Amino acid sequence: MRTLTTRHAGQSGFSLVEVLVALVVLSVGMLGIAVMFVQSVRSSRTAILRTQAVNLVSDMADRVRANANAQKAYDTDEYGGDPEVQSCAPDSDVRTGINCDVEELAEDDLARWQKAVRLALPALREGPAQAEVHYFAPAAEGQPERYQIRVAWREPNENRKAAPNADQLYSYESDVVLLPRAALP
Repeated sequence: MRTLTTRHAGQSGFSLVEVLVALVVLSVGMLGIAVMFVQSVRSSRTAILRTQAVNLVSDMADRVRANANAQKAYDTDEYGGDPEVQSCAPDSDVRTGINCDVEELAEDDLARWQKAVRLALPALREGPAQAEVHYFAPAAEGQPERYQIRVAWREPNENRKAAPNADQLYSYESDVVLLPRAALP
């Protein structure tokens, strides 16, 4: 008796081992893409927070320039606690603003600005994001006044394994220099 074995000369296919090797290579590549995606999202979030910090500091610098006669009323060290809203500008709660003097306007500016910083930037471990302004009086007559404006925050979900007991503190600061103004006749 004769047994028939059929072999096709041009037949080819993939063995199970080849398929498994291809799956491992594909999985490693996809894992690399996933890691890059997560890093991209983290970098985008950091860029957004830094942009918000720059905008907030610029906002306060504009407020200081607009109310240049307030001088040390913009210094956050002058207030025992947080500055209070003086209702100098209308908002959603109060439909009309009141006329404020330069010191009240400075306190109102600081209070509204600090609230905006706390809403826009993530909190520190020990409290809300920091927002401070420091006034430096002119050294002599005819010299410029200087304000230092600073915000500080902590990135959310930062890697605590690198420094488990320390906050990675991010900050942005800017100096505003106001040249002496000529006295009005």
